[in-house]
Amino acid sequence: MNGTFYGTQRATSFEKWHDETPEDFVFSLKAPRFATNRRVLAEAGDSIERFFGSGVLALKDKLGPVNWQFATTKQFDAEDFDAFLTLLPKKVDGRAIRHAVEVRHQSFRHPEFVSLLREHEVAVVVAGDSEHPQIADVTAPFVYARIMGTVESEDLGYSDQALDAWASRAKAWAAGEAPDDLEIVARSTEKPAPRDVYLYVISGYKVRNPSAAMALIERIA
Repeated sequence: MNGTFYGTQRATSFEKWHDETPEDFVFSLKAPRFATNRRVLAEAGDSIERFFGSGVLALKDKLGPVNWQFATTKQFDAEDFDAFLTLLPKKVDGRAIRHAVEVRHQSFRHPEFVSLLREHEVAVVVAGDSEHPQIADVTAPFVYARIMGTVESEDLGYSDQALDAWASRAKAWAAGEAPDDLEIVARSTEKPAPRDVYLYVISGYKVRNPSAAMALIERIA
C-alpha cells in the first residue's frame, strides 16, 4: 500500500480494506515519508507514533510488514540508524509488528548496518533487478523483496528463466536458506529456519507486473 507513504489514511479506509479482502490477504504498508525523509532519524518518534495511531491496526491479522523507505541520498550513520530502529515498536496494542527498511545508498552495504538489523530483527528490503544497491542478507524472521525488472518485450514481464530464478530464490528463503546468486554483505551464522517471504513486482514496465506476479505464484505454489 503506497498511499500511506504520502499521507495519513482514514481509519475507516483500513476497516473497509480489511472487510473487502479475502481472509488470507496480507497488506504491506509503506510507512510515512515524514518519518524517514529527515536529517536526524532519531527524532522520528512522533511521526512513527502518529502512523500507528492512525488506524492501521484496523487491518487486524491482515497487517503485514511495514516498509520504511529512505531517499537515495540518505547515507548510513550507525548511531542515528540504531536510534531509529529502536523507535520501531515490536508490538502495538498487543499486536506484533514486522518492519523492513528500504535503503538506497551504497553506504548501507556495510557489515555494521546488517548487524544492527539483526539485532533489532528488522528486514532489509532486497532490491532485485534495479539500479539500487542490493543487500540480500537475511536479518529478520521474514524476507521482503521488491523486484523491478519487468520489460515490455516479455509477455510475462520477465523471461521464463528469470521467473524461474526468482521463484527458486523465494523457495530457498522460505526454507531458511540463502540464495547463492544474490549480493550478501555479511553472512549469518544462525541455524537455518523456515520463514515467511514477501515478494513484490514493482516498477519496470508496470503493465506487465500483475502477469509477472501471477507467473511467480504458479511457480511457487
